[in-house]
Amino acid sequence: MKQEIGFVGLGAMGAPMASSLVDAGYILRVYNRTAAKAEPLVKMGATRAEHPGDAARPGGIVITMLADDAALEEVTLGAQGLAERLGRGGTHISMSTVAPGTSRLLAEEHAKRGGAYIAAPVFGRPDAAKAKKLWVLASGPSLAKAAARPLLDAMGQAVFDFGEDPGAANVAKLAGNFLIAANLEAMSEAFAMVEKQGVKQSAVAELLAKTLFACPIYQGYGRAIAEKRFTPVGFRMPLGLKDVSLALETAAEVTVPLPIASLVRDRFLASLAKGRADLDWSAIALSVLEDAGLSLKS
Repeated sequence: MKQEIGFVGLGAMGAPMASSLVDAGYILRVYNRTAAKAEPLVKMGATRAEHPGDAARPGGIVITMLADDAALEEVTLGAQGLAERLGRGGTHISMSTVAPGTSRLLAEEHAKRGGAYIAAPVFGRPDAAKAKKLWVLASGPSLAKAAARPLLDAMGQAVFDFGEDPGAANVAKLAGNFLIAANLEAMSEAFAMVEKQGVKQSAVAELLAKTLFACPIYQGYGRAIAEKRFTPVGFRMPLGLKDVSLALETAAEVTVPLPIASLVRDRFLASLAKGRADLDWSAIALSVLEDAGLSLKS
């Protein structure tokens, strides 16, 4: 008998992730605040839920992929939320990038009701989600993680286990996103210097992506920055600000200064002030170009 899974949050990442589960043979009950976004999945055989809690079955499994901490807390603990609905024996797999403290709080709330909470944030843009090539980070109760593993495998290419602390996977995810943001700033500065010296940004970007920094971040974002191409959007600017701010808050909790993160947060703030909320987060490069007196056009 096919297993029925709840899925809440069908945005740019959630929709292809849910589709991967349907492809793997799972029966889905889906919820999204904008109901129309559920239509493609309904056509694939999913059932649309009217409220977040309706996506869950008592003692079952529900996955959430939401934009921020407030949205996650609302669908979990709010009226007609997931925690009460799942109850004893239920498992909530949160794949959002949120504060470690949020995961620890929600884990406690699920435990009070006899359920389990797994933090399972991912690395990868929407194209990776569509290709089932996400990198999944997981932390939470071992038995619950073992039961959830087939679902995580259906959406990604590898799962990295960070133990039983429900906030640990979020700490690791924020560290990774901070490093990506720091590299966006570093590439933007280096390429601005290159351009003002009369050397083609694209030539240097290609060199670095094939030699010193032969990795996805330099290969993908480096090309986009060099070409001054910030659409289509893989990760929106406001989400970049949210994640760097979360990294700063998480570091402050244990008295760790992150001066580079502070600089990058200000880049995101400046970009939003200039009306760039609908661009990819790599568009912080435009502020660097402005500071250098360079053209914003390729």
